[in-house]
Amino acid sequence: MSNKPNRTTFRERMDTMVAGLRDEIVGGILSVGSFLPSEVELGKRYQLSKNSVRKGLDMLVAEKLIEKVPCVGTRVCAPAVQGGVTIRLGCYSGVMEQTGLNRILSEFHVAFPHIRVQTVALPFVNYHESIMDCLHNGMLDAFTVNQNDFCHFAENDNLDWLEPIDPPSGLYPFLHRAFVSEKRQYAVPFVFSPVVLCYNRDHFAAKNMREPDSSWTWSDFLTAAAQLSEGSGRFGFYFYLLSLNRWPVFLLQSGAKFRAERDGAVRIAGTKLQEALALCRELIDSGSFLSLFAEGTNDAELLFSQEKVSMIMTTYFSLNYIQNKGFAFDISPLPYFEQPASLLSAIGLGINRKSEHKEAVRTLIDYLLDYPAQLSVRQNSHSIPSLIQAAEWSGQGSVKHPSRYHMYREIIPTFKYVTDLHITPAELDMMNSELKMYWSKLEREDDVCRRLETLMSPVTQ
Repeated sequence: MSNKPNRTTFRERMDTMVAGLRDEIVGGILSVGSFLPSEVELGKRYQLSKNSVRKGLDMLVAEKLIEKVPCVGTRVCAPAVQGGVTIRLGCYSGVMEQTGLNRILSEFHVAFPHIRVQTVALPFVNYHESIMDCLHNGMLDAFTVNQNDFCHFAENDNLDWLEPIDPPSGLYPFLHRAFVSEKRQYAVPFVFSPVVLCYNRDHFAAKNMREPDSSWTWSDFLTAAAQLSEGSGRFGFYFYLLSLNRWPVFLLQSGAKFRAERDGAVRIAGTKLQEALALCRELIDSGSFLSLFAEGTNDAELLFSQEKVSMIMTTYFSLNYIQNKGFAFDISPLPYFEQPASLLSAIGLGINRKSEHKEAVRTLIDYLLDYPAQLSVRQNSHSIPSLIQAAEWSGQGSVKHPSRYHMYREIIPTFKYVTDLHITPAELDMMNSELKMYWSKLEREDDVCRRLETLMSPVTQ
């Protein structure tokens, strides 16, 4: 599948244009006094109307990065006032569109004209390694980080590169432990999401079926998926199988742990963990699951947007790829196995301990966690801000949310991190690789469980 321009809305394409031009100006690629491409050329490059291009350029005018010269064009201004600083913010590649961060940074630049933020998009795969390379080379002052990548920092003794942070009050307290090691917090939560079930309401109505609720087991789910698939020319459900933010849900719902002690032997065979792996393959093997070698994590949302599947396992973050579609959709808690559980994904903000601009970075982070910026996340994206007051705002912003948007509040007791399984990120990566054979039916269940036990248990002399 190719990433076609129509996968994003005009607003997202405009944000991409603004962010790209801003970074080129702040980074010196577009020199002071030079002129930007014409509005027509920018419109073709980003597939935007003239009106949308002008709106985007007006944001950069407000930031005093460009000025419009009548009858001539748009000229680059000095990227900072005298005595100003430029800080570099490393981000997951999807964070800008999943949070509306570009819009927030425009407002930040207006409020703090002496601080310029240059965003650096980094690949999601091996993200922690990319961050460490940038920190070693002095290329980042701050960065976004999720719990899994934070654990990589801790496991590889790299926390000395992170500045300890005292979180502000008013954030959801269950988010903090994602970024705590040895009783010290090294990042502050910015946004979060549990893994949820997203479903096409029109498909359920057409089959005269009851919509999902918190009472559903995976057996109920399979029954519904089969009904949705029957005679419809589509599949009942799908999720990106190789995502570390999807399939571990089944392990968490088993209620079991891989080891009783942190450095102890791993047990999988004959436990609830083995049953969880078997359940995952049962879902995959059912005739209602779309067998597809996906190219990326958002392909499930693309297929759902095209109404080729009726239900997907997804997150609030990924709901941002299902906007402005011609059908009704909603969300519900995941079906459960042994116990209700949902994998929680939290994205935090960290500071390079060796940054020369820590004061400016703290100003930026304080701004991103303050009510106006957090409310902007709430109003302009599906992602959940970490500030309680903003997250629980009940108005209607520019993005129309599912009617059950606030459902996450009711399932907070089910939120779990992968580390609750007593497993390291490296071990989870290794499991992901080993289980491909099992999911492809090239290996027996008992064999893969015993091999995983051998690979994950410490070697004794």
